[in-house]
Amino acid sequence: MAHLAARRLLHALLLLWLMATLVFVFVHASPVPVERVIGGPRATPETLAQIRAALGLDEPFVVQYWRFAGRLLRGDLGDSYISGTPVTELIAARLPTTLCLVAGGGVLWFAGGVALGVLSAAKARTLWDRAAAALVLAGLSTPPFVMALALLYAFSATLGDGVHLFEAGPPLQENFLRRMILPWIALAFLMVAGYARLTRGAMLDVLGEDYVRTARAKGLRERRVLGRHVLRPAMAPVVTQFGIDLGALMGSTIVVEKVFGLQGVGQLVHGSIAAGDTPVIIGVTLMVTLCVIAANFVVDVCHSLLDPRLRRA
Repeated sequence: MAHLAARRLLHALLLLWLMATLVFVFVHASPVPVERVIGGPRATPETLAQIRAALGLDEPFVVQYWRFAGRLLRGDLGDSYISGTPVTELIAARLPTTLCLVAGGGVLWFAGGVALGVLSAAKARTLWDRAAAALVLAGLSTPPFVMALALLYAFSATLGDGVHLFEAGPPLQENFLRRMILPWIALAFLMVAGYARLTRGAMLDVLGEDYVRTARAKGLRERRVLGRHVLRPAMAPVVTQFGIDLGALMGSTIVVEKVFGLQGVGQLVHGSIAAGDTPVIIGVTLMVTLCVIAANFVVDVCHSLLDPRLRRA
């Protein structure tokens, strides 16, 4: 187990270094110079040269990368080109809101998707199954921004202070969780459909196994057969997908945050891309990569709990 953990840690560090290098190369290869973005269209050549010298952009690419790698090893992501604030502080200020959005949406779409998939598989080829299939089709056909705008239009005028009701402040602020309900629904609606379809397919595969027929032949109740003998092995692919999606959503909440005015990481990276703020872009990318790696590690642990054969291996 220790050997496996060490190997996974080495793989995670290698992946982080690779992602940092790729983002550094791609961002610095941008056709729009950073000094032009900061100085504005009317900046003189002397001003642009001063900006490049202040940011160290006039040095060779290898020297810039070496300094970047050294700061990264010390946990220093540098300072924002626009505000001069350390990138770690900018991310730390926005991260709680995004974590709350992703965590609440994740719980909602996982629980709702699994429940809908179990109902659809248990009532296969019935009216319940057709209704669930229609809901899945509607979910897969509705982009998150459309659902977000529809929810905002439907409830902003009836729940209180119009749009201002959903301008979320820091977590644990008064009424913060109330403001997050509609963003959670908007984020989860599309994912619920996919997880319902995935759960239904996995459960139908397990229902065809010999040990399930044996359990039914012994006279066990259908609820016990589904809960103990079918649902647990069917959860393996669902948990795998959940870990991947949960980590990846850390960097894909821009639309929902933009619609509901949430000051999270999505809004931060959107503004940084528009302003050409390279350190912030790199910092957010590394944070998302770290979240994906951590989510996949948790998935491996959950797999060992769902399948005892993995623990023996």
